[in-house]
Amino acid sequence: MTKPVTIIGAGLGGLVLARVLHVHGIPATVHEAEPSPAARRQGGLLDIHPENGQLALETAALTEEFRKLILPGRESYRVLDRTGTVLLDLPDSGAGRRPEVPRGALRQMLIDALPAGTVRWSHKVTGVRTLDESRHEVRFDDGTTIIASLLIGADGAWSRVRPVLPDARPAYVGVCSVETFLFDADNRHPAAAEVVGAGSLFALAPGIGLLAHREGGGTLHTYAQLRKPEGWLADVDTVDTATLIAEVAKEYDGWAPELTALITGSDTPPILRRIFTLPAGHHWDRVPGVTLLGDAAHLRAPNGEGANLAMLDGAELGQALATRPDDVEAALAEHERSMFARAAAIEANDDDMYTIMIDDDAPQSMLALMNGAEREA
Repeated sequence: MTKPVTIIGAGLGGLVLARVLHVHGIPATVHEAEPSPAARRQGGLLDIHPENGQLALETAALTEEFRKLILPGRESYRVLDRTGTVLLDLPDSGAGRRPEVPRGALRQMLIDALPAGTVRWSHKVTGVRTLDESRHEVRFDDGTTIIASLLIGADGAWSRVRPVLPDARPAYVGVCSVETFLFDADNRHPAAAEVVGAGSLFALAPGIGLLAHREGGGTLHTYAQLRKPEGWLADVDTVDTATLIAEVAKEYDGWAPELTALITGSDTPPILRRIFTLPAGHHWDRVPGVTLLGDAAHLRAPNGEGANLAMLDGAELGQALATRPDDVEAALAEHERSMFARAAAIEANDDDMYTIMIDDDAPQSMLALMNGAEREA
């Protein structure tokens, strides 16, 4: 294969692609906006599924390294109401079918598995334009540009590569998420640590909820989920930690104190995120020299599949390029057919857990969903 591969975005999908290409002796360059791997926290735990995420890591020849990252005992789940009453408590079965690993550690494992210099940090893309039949110019915020003969957009929800394809803009789904962390919780926040337990906690009510899970080292990672208009807290300075925490905590007035402590006790500035999705069935006709993967291609509300799908997208694209080194367009077409079909199947079978968590019947709707999943397991 003679065309150099330019990947935009050093998330899990882009890094798996770069790794699979490296395994097959195909060089790639990954351009990432962040200044370093440690520039920000990389999310919480990920349950890695055998049919996509684990398969992708096997394709990348990283299964043994991945297994070293697994946190045992995290596949347990609790559902509570706002008073702290436990409605469902599912212990870890010990089967380990969908093991939990820290997203940041998984990302670092992938970075370490690439040749030095593969990822070019502080390369924030500001725009992409088509030059001719298959070449694209990529512009960075420092004013520099590169010409890409084969361009892969693995740059997430607000992809800068997507506009060169028949574009679609993500739409707000009506839910805001506020992310907090409690460190050394067993010693510093024992009541909150006890209510979360060994794995994941869902404390739910109509229109509002808390999703928390236990990471390594006694860290509790919480997402406060609220059904709100897109402009909620738009007039609040989000770098004013005390004000933002107070505004969010007001929404949980009357909740059990061990639950509200997951917000008010945060050891980091809370992070406000609004949840967006691409239109269901988003796809495009083949455009020479460019394609997308992961959230850039099929952004959905968090449902446990996003990172897994992105990694499999990257693995399959890498394999397709390695198998068809003299026919890149055929490889890209194969990737897109497979990716579109996979995303459509996930959409068709999506139980919409993200909405169910805080729908008008919460927490009963979540109980019904998890009890059904337990019977099928």
